[in-house]
Amino acid sequence: MKKLIYLIAILILFFSCKEVKETSTIPTLKFKEYTGVLASGTIKRIDSFPSKYVRPRNVDVWLPNNYSEENNYAVLYMHDGQMLFDAETTWNKQEWKVDEIIGGLIDSLKIKNTIVVAIWNHSDIRHTDYYPQKPFELLPQKFKDSILSEGEKQFGTTFNGLQSDNYLKFIIEEVKPFIDSNFSTLKTLENTFIAGSSMGGLISMYALCEYPKVFGGAACLSTHWVGFVPKENSPVPASFFTYLELNLPSSKNHKIYFDYGTNTLDEYYLPYQYRVEEVLKLKGYNESNSKNLKFDGHDHSENSWNQRFQIPVQFLLKK
Repeated sequence: MKKLIYLIAILILFFSCKEVKETSTIPTLKFKEYTGVLASGTIKRIDSFPSKYVRPRNVDVWLPNNYSEENNYAVLYMHDGQMLFDAETTWNKQEWKVDEIIGGLIDSLKIKNTIVVAIWNHSDIRHTDYYPQKPFELLPQKFKDSILSEGEKQFGTTFNGLQSDNYLKFIIEEVKPFIDSNFSTLKTLENTFIAGSSMGGLISMYALCEYPKVFGGAACLSTHWVGFVPKENSPVPASFFTYLELNLPSSKNHKIYFDYGTNTLDEYYLPYQYRVEEVLKLKGYNESNSKNLKFDGHDHSENSWNQRFQIPVQFLLKK
């Protein structure tokens, strides 16, 4: 009997230490005062969120007007975080209007209570952070070599290798645990979503496929199927669809949203939208859990995305 009690005590001590070890990896970070203009809610900013996977970057946490520790909130993770809230601070003087749109939908009771985690990009490494690694590995080696060489010239950065797997680890292993420890969140996949546009659409799709037990859905606006510069007979789009056929998670408990415009860079996506439909059908998706919408006259800009952002938000986060 004494041996049994001793063994139980050892096990309790072991699991207690294990829990302390796991939680101790979550950093203690200070929030910086946000000085931008918001139409709704408040923002808490983490300046240069540290990481062992990627270059540190700002992370803004948008909280709705009704935020209270007494309630629980779904979480929407978004890329290109500096472009989401205040046009006065963006490079092109455009914004997604995330605070107006999500704040208004919450106030009108059309979606769940939600917070937004806005992860900033670094412009010089945005492409290497956002380009999905596993589809890239499906490409012929000669094509990969030429793409990396051209990428250095086009984007002014060294394409030694893609970092999207590490970028997702940054979100999953570092940002998300911090958010869940510091805010009143719902941690289930039914309440955890990810969204972005262009390259941000690609990495959102990739996040859903790589972490289907974390994310319940993804919104991929103006998804950059061409990967890099549009080229005739490029194998890049096919590599994405092959990857999706193999990895798009179950339609029973996941949602995915695609859309596209018809002007500027978006016009290059039009030939591939039928493949989106084919893959969704192949994987068992229907209108209740997937969208692939065309917006005539919309171009590749925040001013177009903010005109339709309420659609994927309601699709993913409806009550």
